[in-house]
Order: sequence, then C-alpha cells, then structure tokens
Amino acid sequence: MEFLTTSEAADYLRLGERKLYELVTTGAIPCTKVTGKWLFPRHELDLWVLSGMSRPAGMLIAEPPPVVGGSQDELLDWSLRESGSGLGSMSEGSARGLERLQRDEVMAVAVHFHGLDASDNLARDASTDALRVAPDLHDVVLVAFARREQGLVLPPGNPKRLRGLSDVLALGSRMAMRQQGTGAQMLLDVLLKRAGASMRDLRQVETPALTGPDLAEVVRAGQADCGVATRTAARAAGLDFVPLVWENFDLAMRQRSYFRAPMQTLLRFLNERRLRQRAEELTGYDPSPAGQIRFAA
Repeated sequence: MEFLTTSEAADYLRLGERKLYELVTTGAIPCTKVTGKWLFPRHELDLWVLSGMSRPAGMLIAEPPPVVGGSQDELLDWSLRESGSGLGSMSEGSARGLERLQRDEVMAVAVHFHGLDASDNLARDASTDALRVAPDLHDVVLVAFARREQGLVLPPGNPKRLRGLSDVLALGSRMAMRQQGTGAQMLLDVLLKRAGASMRDLRQVETPALTGPDLAEVVRAGQADCGVATRTAARAAGLDFVPLVWENFDLAMRQRSYFRAPMQTLLRFLNERRLRQRAEELTGYDPSPAGQIRFAA
C-alpha cells in the first residue's frame, strides 16, 4: 500500500495543508500516525473522494441493503455481531454472492475464489482475477479479512487414515460436496486437476452442503468419509482435520459502500485485539492482513 506524507496528500487532493489538518483533527479523512508523522493511504484517499461525489438526480444509485453475502465463515459471522456494524449475512457461496453484489443486492460479499496459474500452481490472486472480469464492477474494492486453513474434514480418529486427496481417490472414499460456485468446491476442483483427476473420479455424496458447517455435519453423521472445509468447521463439529492449503478470505464491495457507516464500523473492528484473540480461539486463521486493501478498480 502506498502512503503519502502530509504535503504530498495536500498536493494530491489539491487542498491546503491547513485544511488537510482540519480534516485529520475531525477524523474526516483516512490517515494514520507513525512516529509522530501523519501518513495517508493513497488508495483510501481515492475512495474517500469518490464516496462524496455528487451526482444529478437521474444518476443517483439506490443504496444496497446492509448485508454481507457470499461465503460463510465463523470468524466473519462473529465479527458482524461483535462489531455492532448492523450488517447481516447471507451465505450462498462466493460466486452467487458476487452476482448479488453486481445487482446491488448486498453491500459486500465474502469471497475465496480458486484457480490454477500457467504453471498449474494455485493462483495467488484468484479473487482479484475474478473481480477484474466481473461485469458491472468497475468500482470494486477488495479488502482482506483473514487467511484461513482449508483441508479434509474427517471422522474422529480418521479411521480410514486419509492423508490427502490421493488417498481419497485410491480408496474410493465417500466425499461430501459443496454446491457449485462455492470457494471450497472450486478448491476441490483445482486440487483434483493438479492430481490429474476430476470430479468424475470421486465417489460423491449426492446432495451438496450449503456451508462448511453443514458439510461437517454430513461427515459427523457418517453419511460421508470426508469433505473439504475449514479447520474451524471441523473443530466445531469435533472432527479430525488434514490441512491442504491456506487461502485468502476477503471482502469485496463497491467504492461507495466502503465509507458507509456500517462498513466503516466493521473495518475499524478488524484492527481490534478482540478479533485476533477470537481468531486464535477458533484456530485455523491468520488475521494479520485484516483491513488491508488488496485491490481497487
């Protein structure tokens, strides 16, 4: 992230330094103080300017409802409650959530897209790539929420001694599935491709699970031998877990929503110690990137 000094920020915004200090004093402009000096994140200055843009009446855009759609996540659900943001949640998976964001049916969407790069390695910025090509999202911002651990969710004691997807394929183990468009299902698809296999090679449980916790319940009930979900989902259900990858779990929103009061309340909460403590309690999270802008169109 690029930071500007006070004089650079004043020049960038075409304001006098005195006026800039007034905005800092009233908390009206994004900034941070490091070793006694004010610094201004350039990306956030751009968003701050755009959020206050006036438009003719015919161009006014209806505000989306205060809802975070997309992927389900225990730490995010807890943060929405504990932050006092007033934001609700609607868990339908990354792809469906992104479609709702495009239609302005949600204020933000939780995403964790997956894909392969040219070398058949897991793409580092699959979510950013998905946003770049999404129609009607020319003003999108991607904010890091956390990194989290995804892997195989297994019955207690791991009775089949499954250590990875190769064992699942070799033993013909019953695999609980997520619905198409979810990040977990995308991850399973790309990991199978790396192994030279496909979904057709799996012995699939017919009915897909809506969320990671739902999938964990399918495994706990003995209806499947394994499935892909987070370490947190496995732990909450009292199940074993074999790690596969660490992934980016992010929040995507339009620039005009970034500075709305509910979203700012949540984003401020991401810097609080309580979030880090809760992430440690749940296990399987790295909250260090929380609040960082990973991409801005």
